Amino acid sequence: ARPTSTCTCTSGSADAQDAVQGRRRRGRDTMVVLAASVLTKSGKVLVSRQYKDVSRIRIEGLLSAFPKLVGTAQQHTYVETDAVRYVYQPVENLYIVLVTNKQSNILQDIDTLRMLSKLISEYCHLVNEENVSNKAFEIIFAFDEVLSLGQRESVNLQQVKQYTEMDSHEEKLHKLIIQSKIKDTKDIMKKKAMEIDRNKLEKMKDAGMSQMMGAMGGMKTAVANSSLGSAMTDDFYPEASFKPTQDVFAEDKKKASSWGKKGMVLGKSKSSANSFLESLKAEGDVIETSTLAAGTTAKPMANVEPVTVFLEEKLNVHLGQDGALQNMEIQGTVMLEVNTDEGTLIKVPLTMGENPGFQFKTHPNIDKNAFHSDKVLSLKDLDRPYPIGSALGVLKWRMQSNDESKLPILVNCWPSLSGRETYVSVEYEKTADMDLQQFSLAIPLPSLREAPQVNHVDGSYRFDQRQRVLLWEVDIIDDSNRNGSIELIVPSTDPSSFYPIEVNFVAEKTYCDVDVGGVFHATTEEPIKFGSRRALVVDSFSLQ
Repeated sequence: ARPTSTCTCTSGSADAQDAVQGRRRRGRDTMVVLAASVLTKSGKVLVSRQYKDVSRIRIEGLLSAFPKLVGTAQQHTYVETDAVRYVYQPVENLYIVLVTNKQSNILQDIDTLRMLSKLISEYCHLVNEENVSNKAFEIIFAFDEVLSLGQRESVNLQQVKQYTEMDSHEEKLHKLIIQSKIKDTKDIMKKKAMEIDRNKLEKMKDAGMSQMMGAMGGMKTAVANSSLGSAMTDDFYPEASFKPTQDVFAEDKKKASSWGKKGMVLGKSKSSANSFLESLKAEGDVIETSTLAAGTTAKPMANVEPVTVFLEEKLNVHLGQDGALQNMEIQGTVMLEVNTDEGTLIKVPLTMGENPGFQFKTHPNIDKNAFHSDKVLSLKDLDRPYPIGSALGVLKWRMQSNDESKLPILVNCWPSLSGRETYVSVEYEKTADMDLQQFSLAIPLPSLREAPQVNHVDGSYRFDQRQRVLLWEVDIIDDSNRNGSIELIVPSTDPSSFYPIEVNFVAEKTYCDVDVGGVFHATTEEPIKFGSRRALVVDSFSLQ
């Protein structure tokens, strides 16, 4: 009887444990966040993200009732109704609100709310209604990294930034690759078009020569029996050799026009032109003939390089209105694009300098030990080759600095009031050892509907009436124009209205001292033909 009793007790305790775990699972399923929202203190919804199947009318009703509940509640972090709980945090003139059910863990919700507040402050340097509306999609994407189906994900602020930035970075790099291919194709098309035009000109020149010889042949026949014709024949057709020049052709053309149409008819047939070319070849002249048939079109050459390596850096710079550096960040990537089967199993040795202050990170499929010891990008598993036709980021680096000497260019704006006018002077100074191409600087002029008066400009400018922005453009900034300025006059305006000033440019030199030493097969060590492109692009460069 004793063993039987023991067995029954054990079975009962197991059933009790299963019941407890089932209740915990059901409780965990009901402890969810219904919506995460940002709204004004008057109740206007700026951003709202729902995580459960709740209708829009229901969410709008809950959020519209929230400001009234806050006004009468005694709590500072949450307020409850019969159906839901509002967990909120005031930020400037806005509220960040989590709408949860009443079974939700309030401590976990408060921690989630703090994370969302940090994200909003990260994306909106100044948290107000305008900035939140402009960054609505970025905020929603960040919310989705923190909350999934109403449950909190185990992520921190740095991981959320990394996840969201990686998506946008891949998109920008893909667009850069497409633009590079389009540019290469256009260059090839231009070369082929120039070759076709050159061949057409040569054909026209050959046709003109044959017609001129026909005209001179008619002249020779018409005056063969006269002494004057004999003299002309001796002048224009010497016995030794016939080597016409451009001046002779021009003079003969004028004389041939006086003989009427009869002489020109003789040069009409195609056989006479061919016989003339054969006679010139027999006399030793070199004749170039066109190998491209009329009506044919040039086809752009395809990219036959098995591997293309892209080295790209993104520059983020924030300057104060006085031109002082507030923050500078550089993010770089090495991308490999495999175009043929030959490049699916490769390794890429890199040539790298000291690069102080840079932090490097390799792709999970890349052998980290080979990179840190030998500076070689090689596959960790040869059974997982590179994909064909798509670019893959294999190495990333990052650097932050507050040292103004590392800036590629310094920009300053000097607005000054004088009576009913405001004089604005903007200047740049190139400080880095790199040439900046396609430089543009955008000055907001919200009070103007027409172009302002420009007293001086280095480069060119244009006024965008729709955006009310003056664009200052310089094709290239090198050692010959390290300094430049623009001066304009506008009606009396608040100096703060000229900010933020946005700067953009590209360069073919990067901050990180890294280069491709070659591309080799991973097993046979044979070199593989490759192409490489390098670019420094501006992601954000502003004075504000």
